[in-house]
Amino acid sequence: MFRERLEKAQAAVAAQFDHVLAQMDDVPVVRAMAHATHGGKRLRGFLALETARLHGIEPAAAIWPATAIETLHAYSLVHDDMPCMDDDDLRRGLPTVHRKWDEATAVLAGDALQSLAFEMVTAPEVGPGDVRAKLARTLAIAAGAQGMVLGQALDIAAETATVPLTLEEITALQQGKTGALIGWSAMVGPRMAGDDTAPLAAYATALGLAFQIADDILDVEGDADTVGKATGKDADAGKATFVSLLGLDGAKSRAADLVQSACDALSIYGKDGETLRDAARFVVARKS
Repeated sequence: MFRERLEKAQAAVAAQFDHVLAQMDDVPVVRAMAHATHGGKRLRGFLALETARLHGIEPAAAIWPATAIETLHAYSLVHDDMPCMDDDDLRRGLPTVHRKWDEATAVLAGDALQSLAFEMVTAPEVGPGDVRAKLARTLAIAAGAQGMVLGQALDIAAETATVPLTLEEITALQQGKTGALIGWSAMVGPRMAGDDTAPLAAYATALGLAFQIADDILDVEGDADTVGKATGKDADAGKATFVSLLGLDGAKSRAADLVQSACDALSIYGKDGETLRDAARFVVARKS
């Protein structure tokens, strides 16, 4: 059931991207936006759609925030891949935007994707104005200097720090860099329905950390062709990660514990939460 719903979410988000981008002029920056939003696991979009389903929200409304979070995630990757940050040549098995075009186009494409995310999340199709305002405000907080951008800034600072980060510091960093957008995605459903966000917030906190630990493990064990980007970069840079601090077996054990915590947080949903439990298991079993 999880695989089926993930594939359905991937297709729905891809179709929404095609629909929205088709309204724009066919110019290099828009082509770069399309390139940046192509492919990927669409886990964040899936979480938005699945939690909306759990809370009785129509797919026609939920597809807008689901695509918005994938748009904002794509913007972050475009900028993260640039020479001033991670300096990556590949993303999802394709040349990164600044390699396929140039750095200026990559900056502008990322900027445009960020703006587009807020355009989508406030679309009239989403629902009443108060719902759209709540989604937009919480997305801004998750994406900015209290969330993802803070995590990225801490990550950059850690690269030149004289003392490696502690486990607690790495955890805090990743709760922003990776966890903030995953958390927002998982709370789309209850926010749109006006329900309690606490169970899915707890689920997302555990899921986000498990996702990052799995990324750290893939950087050690993964194959670049399968992962779709360079591997081994963390070790080469002497970067503190969950693997370097806990060891490979310790990191895998910690990820498994987090998956169990994520599953336990869904007890309020009973059998209806099984697809989200499978998503948590997928996060640590994936190969890319």
